[in-house]
Amino acid sequence: MRLLPCALLGLTSLASAAADANLTHDASRNTLPPSTFTPPPHFRNVNLVRNINLEKSYPRETLNVVIENIAAQPQDAYYLAFEPGTLGQIGGLEAKDKKEPERTGFTAEAVEDSSSYYRITFPAPLPPNEQLTLSITYSTLAALTPLPAQINQNDKQYLHHAFSAYAPSAYATAKQKTKLKLPTTDVPDATTLPASLNAEGKEDPQKQGTSYTYGPYGEQAAGALQPASVRYEFTKPLTHSRLLERDIEVSHWGGNLATEERHWLTNRGATLKTPFSRVTYQQSAYYNPPSSALKELRFPLAVGSADAYFIDDIGNVSTSRFRSNLREANLEAKPRYPVFGGWSYSFKVGWNGDLGNYLRRVKGGAGESYVLKVPFLEGPKQAEGIEYERVVTRVVLPEGATNVHYETTIPLVSATTGLHRTFLDTRGRTTLTLTAVNVVDDWREERAALVVTYNLPVGARFRKPLALCAGALALFAVSWVVGNVDVRIGRASKGLVGGRKAA
Repeated sequence: MRLLPCALLGLTSLASAAADANLTHDASRNTLPPSTFTPPPHFRNVNLVRNINLEKSYPRETLNVVIENIAAQPQDAYYLAFEPGTLGQIGGLEAKDKKEPERTGFTAEAVEDSSSYYRITFPAPLPPNEQLTLSITYSTLAALTPLPAQINQNDKQYLHHAFSAYAPSAYATAKQKTKLKLPTTDVPDATTLPASLNAEGKEDPQKQGTSYTYGPYGEQAAGALQPASVRYEFTKPLTHSRLLERDIEVSHWGGNLATEERHWLTNRGATLKTPFSRVTYQQSAYYNPPSSALKELRFPLAVGSADAYFIDDIGNVSTSRFRSNLREANLEAKPRYPVFGGWSYSFKVGWNGDLGNYLRRVKGGAGESYVLKVPFLEGPKQAEGIEYERVVTRVVLPEGATNVHYETTIPLVSATTGLHRTFLDTRGRTTLTLTAVNVVDDWREERAALVVTYNLPVGARFRKPLALCAGALALFAVSWVVGNVDVRIGRASKGLVGGRKAA
């Protein structure tokens, strides 16, 4: 097997973002803490624009930066800095050339001897005094905190997000600004920075609808931070998946692709001040106000999907509806109870699909070679988004599959192969197990395609039918032998009776 170059993510546990009630300006300027690793000062940020999107239940950040090589030699690695304690929460980091998006070869990985840096490697070294425009995107899990932490059942929910108005950087920055995109105009608190810091002499932030802009700012030293925060209305669930296990089972004989997902969800939203009231909840169903509870899950499936089911720890859940036609397939499921802040819910869903829509035979290949293309991540598709702490995807291939390889754009932390034994297997089915951490629902479907290639000899395809035939013949043979054994006791009885008469 081979692992594509991708961002290696930290396996540290997710840290909770601390609620900061003091949202006023702090005149002190912080810097990144000392680390065992110090990036060489080979670059200078000519212009940097940081966009923070808060429309979902997790921040999505895009960093567009014009960098210049100020070293005397060509350089092929740019170090991206993060605020203290956030490296283990970063997921889905991607880097590309903003002016040439189709250009490939950019890779990113966490620096082993540091708790604050990623290394972004270019496809070719950047010559001295040359510039490159990088576009870097990533998500930060568990970065939003409800404030207040407890609310009434029908109250609005407000979230607090702490950030730095100066983008964390390992290099000096000539010009920069930070833009926030909020989901609403209901923003009771936002840090105000004095006009003396702004290069244009304006007080920050500048507001335009749901957009808040901090900057532009002039020359800043490497590691400079300016604490800021914002509190805004977000009356939706903060759906966090502690674990998602996906099993994708390939059956050549049945022409079927069976998918099963097991979810362990938690709502990270504000908890309830008072015990849950079923009466209040039923009353709200008539006017359907915004709620921080998770009430419904929507699974958009591939066209042609069939036999969908929804089961939790108790058993089958009847509050679900599956619709499938020539244009779409959707599974709509409602949990047994509304999942409010601090509550958890575990369940599993599954469905079948036509294998011909996912599997292709390689023409001209050596032996029986196949290419399987399936989504690494599916799961619910919610307007507010879902974040996954850990995703384990297992691809169960037919028995006897060999020479297994895979490709995926999802950053992985482990990849193993083994055997999975099921009903009527002889040796067990070849299984590819892939694990990723810090994944968000933006990586669903085509963006997170998983391509698996494998060989399946002709003899392996007939192993199970031959085993069944051999077992049936053995059963018949044993039955015939047992059926022809003379177990009668007639002669022994006659001999015994005759002996008694003779006596």
